[in-house]
Amino acid sequence: MTTVKIDEVNVVIHKVDEAEVDEMWSFVKKKKEQRCLWHAIDHQTGKVLAYVFGRRKDEVFLQLKALLAPFGITRYYTDHLGTYQRHLDPEQHCPGKRNTQWIERKHLILRTRIKRLARKTICFSKSTQMHDIVIGLFVNRYEFGRTV
Repeated sequence: MTTVKIDEVNVVIHKVDEAEVDEMWSFVKKKKEQRCLWHAIDHQTGKVLAYVFGRRKDEVFLQLKALLAPFGITRYYTDHLGTYQRHLDPEQHCPGKRNTQWIERKHLILRTRIKRLARKTICFSKSTQMHDIVIGLFVNRYEFGRTV
């Protein structure tokens, strides 16, 4: 366990053996302007470990992977997206739906609670910045317990 103090915020990093990683599709302005929330949760507790925003590209997953490095994850549960197969060691990577149920449930919760993530809605983000801020504030408040 490592404790780091950053601007009056204590950050405690616990070792995590297994994590579920997935991306959740949404859009800004129109459906052609896709924006994904990439996040990882602890497979045992269901707690969010880290998240990033971006397109459905390898570079964005590599940003998330860098944030997950301090946790010492030994097994990643994902879907069959090629990004994971290219950037995770085969010994650590376990693709399939059987072990990603918690993170898929998190997607459903987010889509239910944040109207701009619903696929068929008239509520949508008009800028990438506001899209990321709204979702980020929600995750920080309800997953990390941080009031902003």
